[in-house]
Amino acid sequence: MRFLKTLVAAGLVAASTSAFAADISGAGATFPYPVYAKWAEAYKKETGNGLNYQSIGSGGGIKQITARTVTFGASDMPLKPEALDKAGLIQFPTVMGGIVPVVNLDGVKSGDLVLDGPTLARIYLGEIKTWDDAAIRKLNPEAKLPSQAIALVHRSDGSGTTFIFTNYLSKVSADWKSKVGNSTAVEWPAGIGAKGNEGVANNVKQTRGSIGYVETAYAKQNKLTTTRLVNKSGKPVAASPETIAAAAAGADWAHAPGFYMILTDEAGDKAWPIAGATFILLPKQPKVAADAAVALNFFAWAYKSGDTMAADLDYVPMPDSVVKTIEQTWTTEVKGADGKPVYSVTN
Repeated sequence: MRFLKTLVAAGLVAASTSAFAADISGAGATFPYPVYAKWAEAYKKETGNGLNYQSIGSGGGIKQITARTVTFGASDMPLKPEALDKAGLIQFPTVMGGIVPVVNLDGVKSGDLVLDGPTLARIYLGEIKTWDDAAIRKLNPEAKLPSQAIALVHRSDGSGTTFIFTNYLSKVSADWKSKVGNSTAVEWPAGIGAKGNEGVANNVKQTRGSIGYVETAYAKQNKLTTTRLVNKSGKPVAASPETIAAAAAGADWAHAPGFYMILTDEAGDKAWPIAGATFILLPKQPKVAADAAVALNFFAWAYKSGDTMAADLDYVPMPDSVVKTIEQTWTTEVKGADGKPVYSVTN
């Protein structure tokens, strides 16, 4: 992972400081950044084509692709069909993953602490202020919880990770839904902000008594202490590829207009409650058709050759049947100025 750490430090912003050329330019979600970096490294070695991806958050990615300053945008918040039509975009999912609460508590290991949705919402509403609060103790009767104050960490930037997290909280807490709501950026009642999944992970790692929320790959890479959550079926589960896949088991991608799909608070004994897909946004009529073709060839390669790399980082690859539908969408909806498709399924 030395390559990935180097790119995290560089932010993937300037191609001149990267080991490869900016043949493909993209910007957006930090949620999929670890797997995109892994794919980019392998793709560069195999094809010679590089990727300049700016991990700036979903809000920034949507803005940049709307302004057509990058070849593709990336967002963990899917855009509704009417928003896609207005912006002249298509969207498609690349991988699925989970958002997991992470804590920094002395003597607590990953999986030791159990939370449920209403309790998690009350923590982020600032109503539960210490780790030995009765609501947390009730869920963890055997745990030795400190009277330490809870240090809340949340995203400061426009974030699809925040969209997924607050979407879940809005489903499990009427108070959260009415007082804060669900968006890529919200008015947080309490806590301190950090930029990107990277920033939240680093802040939690450095702050005793803290809690934050990150994509599972960031928890894994930073060796953060993860919590279990009580799911819709009343079962305490850990975030894993298996439980994320269980959350997505009922997803009917083929009949989802514009691939719009929310995967939070799904039913099932094994379902992880804060799951979601991450999406690519691409113009239907790109400014430079050749650039769009290179980008689509990259993602076609990733679907075909990148599943193991994704799974190694605890992402869940898209099913083959969904990939087939996605590639058919590319051929029918993404066209150059001459009206011809920029991608062919025979590529």
